[in-house]
Amino acid sequence: MTNIVLNVIVLLALTVVSLPVLRRLRGWPLLWAALHLCILTAVFDTLMIDVGLYVFDPAKILGVHVLGAPLEDFAYAIAAAVFVPVLWTVLGRSHRTSSRPDGRPAPAAAGAPD
Repeated sequence: MTNIVLNVIVLLALTVVSLPVLRRLRGWPLLWAALHLCILTAVFDTLMIDVGLYVFDPAKILGVHVLGAPLEDFAYAIAAAVFVPVLWTVLGRSHRTSSRPDGRPAPAAAGAPD
């Protein structure tokens, strides 16, 4: 199995599982984050490959590169940009970091240290 097939399978599975939450999230911030993470991936993966930190098996990749990073490497950046906000939404915020709809911080629980 090539890396791109594995990446597509994982991204599709994550999308199917996360679809109810993804529908509630705004798309532009997710796209903006994915774009920035892909740019960082292109730059830093190229540097890491150039200095020999890791090597890709040519039989496992498509051979399409952005700068020096194989196309398959960008799946991880996309997954992080999309599914970390999904996890954040599903798991919710703790009472100490949540705020009221009017922007004021939530009151501390009785007896809780500040």
